[in-house]
Amino acid sequence: MHKHRIVVGLSGGVDSAVTAHLLQAQGHEVVGIFMKNWEDDDDDEYCSSRQDFLDAASVADVLGIEIEHVNFAAEYKDRVFAEFLREYQAGRTPNPDVLCNAEIKFKAFLDHAMRLGAEKIATGHYARVRLNEETQRHELLKGVDPAKDQSYFLHRLNQAQLAKTLFPVGELKKTEVRRIAAELKLPNAKKKDSTGICFIGERPFREFLNRYIAREPGPIQDDRGRTLGRHMGLSFYTLGQRQGLGIGGVKDKGAPRGGGDHAPWFVARKDLATHTLRVVQGHDHPWLLSHELTAQDASWVAGRAPAPGRYSAKTRYRQQDAACTLALAGDGAFALAFEQAQWAVTPGQSAVLYDGEVCLGGGVIDTARTNCPAA
Repeated sequence: MHKHRIVVGLSGGVDSAVTAHLLQAQGHEVVGIFMKNWEDDDDDEYCSSRQDFLDAASVADVLGIEIEHVNFAAEYKDRVFAEFLREYQAGRTPNPDVLCNAEIKFKAFLDHAMRLGAEKIATGHYARVRLNEETQRHELLKGVDPAKDQSYFLHRLNQAQLAKTLFPVGELKKTEVRRIAAELKLPNAKKKDSTGICFIGERPFREFLNRYIAREPGPIQDDRGRTLGRHMGLSFYTLGQRQGLGIGGVKDKGAPRGGGDHAPWFVARKDLATHTLRVVQGHDHPWLLSHELTAQDASWVAGRAPAPGRYSAKTRYRQQDAACTLALAGDGAFALAFEQAQWAVTPGQSAVLYDGEVCLGGGVIDTARTNCPAA
């Protein structure tokens, strides 16, 4: 087996730590890089960047590898955060982790690693890369652990990026990764997995967004056009949202199926023209269910779109693959028709297409069609 100089993105978490160990055990020359992508409030109680670097440095010390601290905050602000704010201001709900992978971790980081003389990079993502001998193209596969698979977030990676990328823990279950870390006595063996968006951390999301987007209050109306309260700005809500609506005490005795006197309220639509937030009662209200969607800005792993036909797709992370039919349109647009209605399909999120365990790519959801017209 050819030995490579591999630069590993050490995040301070257990997955990237075990990634570095596994490559080292295979005889590769391993160098660690810690990426700092956010610095606006580095001393904030919610920002774990400083502790994460200390954890990554401790891991590098135990493994006996070099580690470099690299600041990508400027690139992140330009390429990821600016787009994140644009999408929210337009009433959509973006997924910055998808953009961060495409623009920072597998572009800025990859470029930096190549300047350091790396032949490959590696991260602690739960996914796999396989070279298809027949097509001579690299395929992005789901991680072996279905509960941890992160191919959804990686679907915008291209052939050039995948050719230089390794995902060692994608071959393992999370329990095995924890076991290896404990055996090695890594200082972060029991460290809790990070959640949330990297630049927000565990902080209240609305509080964070309020720093950058002005409040523009408007009416909250139900599916019959009745005003139930006031919202603080359409940007601060997402489809399917149940908490923080401020209308918990309002009952709709005439709620359609799935509703009822005490059924919870959910955000179902954002009417940008009238600046109205539309809510419905009941998880299975027809306004929350979509059989079709359109998506824009498609990115296909193989470098070209798959043939129209039957596949499966996810419209949000951690959902089961849903059977669907793909139809292609021009200019990087496509449509998906689902066999079973999908819940709270959200513009701005990613629709990611699969053929079995192979992630084919995807696009940004533009519209979702329900069987219910607006009130």
